[in-house]
Amino acid sequence: MSKATLTRYFDAFNRKDTEAMLDCLSEDVAHYVNEGEVRMGRENFRAFCAHMARCYDEKLTELVIFEAEDGNRGAAEFMVNGTYLETDEGLPPARSQTYRLPAGSFFSLADGKITRVVTYYNLADWIKQVS
Repeated sequence: MSKATLTRYFDAFNRKDTEAMLDCLSEDVAHYVNEGEVRMGRENFRAFCAHMARCYDEKLTELVIFEAEDGNRGAAEFMVNGTYLETDEGLPPARSQTYRLPAGSFFSLADGKITRVVTYYNLADWIKQVS
C-alpha cells in the first residue's frame, strides 16, 4: 500500500500539483525539513510547497521507492534537478542557477496516508553548485 501512495506523491511533485500531494498526507503530518524545524499539519506543508515553488523549479529523476514489509514505512532515493529562481532567505543570491544533487526521503504511513516525511540532501553541495 505504501508504494502506491508514495508513487502518487512523487508523481504529483513532478507535475507541480500541490493539491494532489496534500491528498496523500494525513491532516497531522509531521514534515521534517532538511536542516529545518519540524512542520506539523497539512496547512504548514502547503505553505512550504508554495515557498519552494516560488524559489525553486525542481524535477525528480532516477526515483527508486522502497516499502517496508508491513507497508507502514517507506523510503525513496532520487536526483533533484533544479533551477534556483528566487533568493531564499539565508542562502546565496538566485540567478537562475541550475543544480543536480542526490536526495532521499523517509516516510511513515497509516490508513493509506503519509503521516511523516523526512527529506535529506547535502545542503553544502547545493550551496557549492549555486554559488
